[in-house]
Amino acid sequence: MAAPAVAQDYLGSERCIACHTEAGEAWEDSHHALAWTEATADNIRADFDGSEFRLGDMHARFSLSPEGKALVSVTERDQVTTEYEVHSVIGVEPLQQYILETEPGRLQSFDVVWDTETGDWFHLYPEQNYAPDDGLHWTGPYKTWNSRCAACHATGFEANYDAQTRSFDSTQVEIGVGCEACHGPGSAHQDWAERFETTQEAPPAAYGFTVDMSQPAQAIEQCASCHSRREPFLDGNPVPGTPYHDTYNLSLLREGSYEADGQILDEVYVYGSFLQSKMYEEGVSCSNCHLPHEAELIAEGNAVCTQCHSPAGNPEFPSLPLQVFDGPEHTHHPEGSDGALCKTCHMTERVYMGNDWRADHSFRIPRPDLAAETGAPDACTTCHEDQSPEWAAETLEEWFPDSRHRGPHYGEVLAHGRRDPVRAAPELRGLSLDDDMAGIVRATAIYLLEQAGDPSDAAALEQLLHDPDPLVRSAAVKLQRVAPAMERAPRIMQSLSDPVRSVRMAAAQSMLDAQIASMPGRYERALRNAFAEWQASMGSRLDYPETHLQMGGMALVMRNMPAASGAFAEVTRLDPQLVDAWVMQVRIAAATGDEGRARRLLEQALERNPGDMTLQIMRRELTGEALDLLPPPSGD
Repeated sequence: MAAPAVAQDYLGSERCIACHTEAGEAWEDSHHALAWTEATADNIRADFDGSEFRLGDMHARFSLSPEGKALVSVTERDQVTTEYEVHSVIGVEPLQQYILETEPGRLQSFDVVWDTETGDWFHLYPEQNYAPDDGLHWTGPYKTWNSRCAACHATGFEANYDAQTRSFDSTQVEIGVGCEACHGPGSAHQDWAERFETTQEAPPAAYGFTVDMSQPAQAIEQCASCHSRREPFLDGNPVPGTPYHDTYNLSLLREGSYEADGQILDEVYVYGSFLQSKMYEEGVSCSNCHLPHEAELIAEGNAVCTQCHSPAGNPEFPSLPLQVFDGPEHTHHPEGSDGALCKTCHMTERVYMGNDWRADHSFRIPRPDLAAETGAPDACTTCHEDQSPEWAAETLEEWFPDSRHRGPHYGEVLAHGRRDPVRAAPELRGLSLDDDMAGIVRATAIYLLEQAGDPSDAAALEQLLHDPDPLVRSAAVKLQRVAPAMERAPRIMQSLSDPVRSVRMAAAQSMLDAQIASMPGRYERALRNAFAEWQASMGSRLDYPETHLQMGGMALVMRNMPAASGAFAEVTRLDPQLVDAWVMQVRIAAATGDEGRARRLLEQALERNPGDMTLQIMRRELTGEALDLLPPPSGD
């Protein structure tokens, strides 16, 4: 697995460490280096000496072969037992997960994991004991290591999915997050270094690397390439240093991922939170707080924060107020208590993957006074569970009577937009146009306006198609979809040649249903190129059910019914529980006059989703049969 570099520009971490020994020593035991390791006795922390785990009628047994190989024997809910050899290891603490090879080349992350703190097995989703034919089962498409996870746990990774054989031939320079995963290929750097002793020539830009880590913007985007919730545009790892929005579509502050006020809800991996923060706005970079090679904080406790937030301040950030923050006069909690820790109030934590606490990197000031409007939690009552947000708001008013950090908050507008985007449209338009707000906040407001579907909003916000922030431009292009095609097309023509791929692809999608007989040559070329980028992006994720949903929708717009039906069929092959794709297949069959096929598809859909009311109603419409209102048999 740690084979010699397959790409000529990559050297592998061992070659880097030969010269950069201090950095290498710091990195070797880091969470980056141990993000993905071989299944050796030194790397495996779990008990593979006959230990067992049960969840309902699913049973897993962990043992060692006579040759010392780690084995997992899994009896699924259908009572079929399969034994797998552990392929490799994910992470090191507070939990460790194991990768199993279910087919040649196809790697899946097993849902039963080892708690390294308590020394026990536990299930990542104990409330969701899925059957093997469920798309969310550990063998399903959402847990495929090759395409869903590996790129952020490896260096120079390519998934190499073959849609014809539905198989993987994945490759990587090395497993684990190596030196070149962040700095980029090292051959140009090595060439310069080898010449330097005799030539004494000045170093090339960024010392020959593809990322200049001395530039905060580049460094942040490179960290964000993994530490963000996003949709990739390319297969595997893009060359480090590739602009973020040329390679990923960043998740906005959407319901289910973030609280209405932008606090973390689901696992969003930091970047979207950090973009909301005043620290990001003032130029703070990841390395101001984190040691890049150790992947640890640069200091213990409040010392991380007081390197800037103190009476001495920090000359790099002259706007800081020079006052005591690490003391009872600010914290209003006893020294040494949890309440006196900066992160307790300003970086509230949530637990993901069962036992892994992650801090919110929006560095927000507690706003319990917003709870009634946003429905979001606050740091105060997260600790003081016996108190109310009203109590917390009154307490903060007493402690900080002259605070500038009260009053209107964008979370109120986003909360209104989530509840009723039509009524909230004036507020959402105002937030979209507010240059003082973070781009991710403004883009989210535009996204909510898109849900309102009012063409006048698209006209009113046309200027945002030229906003400096690519997140805002991309959202503004998507908003134009609510406008009639003949009004939309002239507005977004220039977006087809935007310098950022995410904007160009959004423009191509928005032009899909624009029936334009002819256009100037440069626009026609731009449309063709942007459309090709979008197609290539979908082509790099053909093992995703979501991709085929998108392709099916595209085929419907283009009135290509066979292609649409085929795409939706692939969706339900990958994830039989995606009812919308079954519905579309049935409707296409009925619309094209093949009623027998429509009925057969509907029966297949109900066999996989027996309790779904949408499918039940469709069957009544097709056959006249009464609804089956009995609940499906329990799998427990």
